[in-house]
Amino acid sequence: MIDLHYWPTPNGHKITLFLEELTEQGHALEYVIKPVNINAGEQFTPEYLAVSPNNKMPAIVDHAPAGGGAPVSVFESGAILLYLAEKTGRLLPSDLRGRVGTLEWLFWQMGGLGPMTGQHGHFSVYAPEKIAYAIDRYTREAERLLGVLDKRLAGREFIAGDAYTIADCASYPWINPYKDAPIDLAPYPQIRRWHALIAARPATIRAYALTKQVNPEAGKPLDEEERKVLFGQGASKK
Repeated sequence: MIDLHYWPTPNGHKITLFLEELTEQGHALEYVIKPVNINAGEQFTPEYLAVSPNNKMPAIVDHAPAGGGAPVSVFESGAILLYLAEKTGRLLPSDLRGRVGTLEWLFWQMGGLGPMTGQHGHFSVYAPEKIAYAIDRYTREAERLLGVLDKRLAGREFIAGDAYTIADCASYPWINPYKDAPIDLAPYPQIRRWHALIAARPATIRAYALTKQVNPEAGKPLDEEERKVLFGQGASKK
């Protein structure tokens, strides 16, 4: 059994995409969602920090790790994807070149696409004042990274090649995640093709259906207290 500490954000979606894809392929890994309401500061509780010391979401606890023994906790979405892929032997190629390529693009997402797109969203949507330099800086960097991915997808069905992998699970949720600050995808035909392909997968549909189940108020504007908690001002008080 896997405890998935989750809230419906792009990083949270990565893990449900993986777990629902396993189910779709007939290799279901039993898991239970443990909601972590990041707007209410639940990521700062001592119980959660014991699992995820960086007070970020998602995190997992595997109660049946390979080889037995005590439960294993994992934080950081990329580390979780890699852990689950190795545990199950799924969505990570076993051949050297396929594995290296998948991990390169997993870490590319973790170090680039996610953080830069996140900053684009923060300064464009959530920042209390509109700082033109920051908006321009992070929008341009997000667009640059989309260009990198678009070139990578040329001639490939998925990021690592012909097979759907954890690299796709990692990057898909970070394509235009901010409705109030969309990036024009017209210049990126390969991304549009790839994104539509993944969006139509039954596992993707099920994974995203969890959004309203876990957080019925998803999409609602943040109030001032939620903004303070979510963006760190209240962290030291928790």
